[in-house]
Amino acid sequence: STETVAQHALGKVVKGIDPVYGEGEFIYLQGVASTVVGDAVVFSSAFATTRAVAASRGAVAVALSANVASQYGWYQISGLAVVKAATVVADTACQLTATAGTLDDTTTSTNYIDGAVFKSADGTPSAGFAIAQLSYPTANGR
Repeated sequence: STETVAQHALGKVVKGIDPVYGEGEFIYLQGVASTVVGDAVVFSSAFATTRAVAASRGAVAVALSANVASQYGWYQISGLAVVKAATVVADTACQLTATAGTLDDTTTSTNYIDGAVFKSADGTPSAGFAIAQLSYPTANGR
């Protein structure tokens, strides 16, 4: 869900359990325009988000809702997550792309995301998405 008034302290982290994907951790952040479910975002020390694109830097999370500008909501930072994905295969590293919010597995030395690995090919669980294992992912340009 999204809220127009913050219901928790920004940056609050909680654990949750999904019956399909298991345990994960989630962080409460401020949204940004055009965010949709599954978007990869980079968030600042003020807990504001930017849809991730090639050359983004910082902590990465995955949107659980269409959490747009002037709204607040939860983003996943650990566990199995459903992410927007280009054409990917399982067991490959997640990479940033030129398409805002979408991840790929094409190796590019400056777009690697530490702490994020695809665990399914694209199309799982549905078209345009894949499952990724997150462990506090960071886009650091390595």
